[in-house]
Amino acid sequence: MRIDIMTLFPEMFEPVIATSIIGRARAAGKLDIRCHHIRDYTLDRHGRTDDTPYGGGKGMLMQADPIYNCYRAVLLQLGGARPHVVYMSPGGRTLTQKRAVELSQLPNLCILCGHYEGVDQRVLDEIADEELSIGDYVLTGGELPALVLTDCIGRLCEGVLADDICWQEESHSEGLLEYPHYTKPYEWNGRTVPDILLSGHHANIANWRREQSLDKTRRVRPDLLAGAPLSERDRAFLDTLKAEELEGEDHDGRQSL
Repeated sequence: MRIDIMTLFPEMFEPVIATSIIGRARAAGKLDIRCHHIRDYTLDRHGRTDDTPYGGGKGMLMQADPIYNCYRAVLLQLGGARPHVVYMSPGGRTLTQKRAVELSQLPNLCILCGHYEGVDQRVLDEIADEELSIGDYVLTGGELPALVLTDCIGRLCEGVLADDICWQEESHSEGLLEYPHYTKPYEWNGRTVPDILLSGHHANIANWRREQSLDKTRRVRPDLLAGAPLSERDRAFLDTLKAEELEGEDHDGRQSL
């Protein structure tokens, strides 16, 4: 997969995308990630890429021409093939694991990083296929969200991780949060590894992990349960947890009397 990133601050990317799993994948040719400096494509002799917004207001807006010229340069490098263009914006829909998996199937992705007060809407209407957000908050620019998107998608591409199972059982992959993990030593600070994980009984371990995943999702992100693919056994387990919780609340209430 090739990912082109259009930004005013390309120096923010290389220290991240050159390291760890993504860095190794780039070195091995599994990922092709390239940064493009939008300022290189402005016609302003001072290198200016922004201006004041029509209608007034504080801050500056990124101009359409430098972004569009940068985009056209990407198209030339791709031999005319049109990439899927994502604009990182707090006004976009929230990035999910499901959307990341879908995007990872594309051959070419182009990410536009906004800055200042944003981007002239006309260039977004011209080239952007969608807007994505990494959360309901505002950052100084789209560079950090673009890094998040690149890492999230890159690790899903074929050959980047050792096996697809590495991400298929993670949080959000099946609509639930992931079960807890443990490693050596067996005892740490008086806390021990659950004995079932040492039993060697794979079916029981799988069932325990599923129940732990359901319980954590119920406690931390109950909103996810509505869209998760739950079996009758899952629902029965959740009903048992709810009944135990209500019984505990009722017991506490009687004690306080």
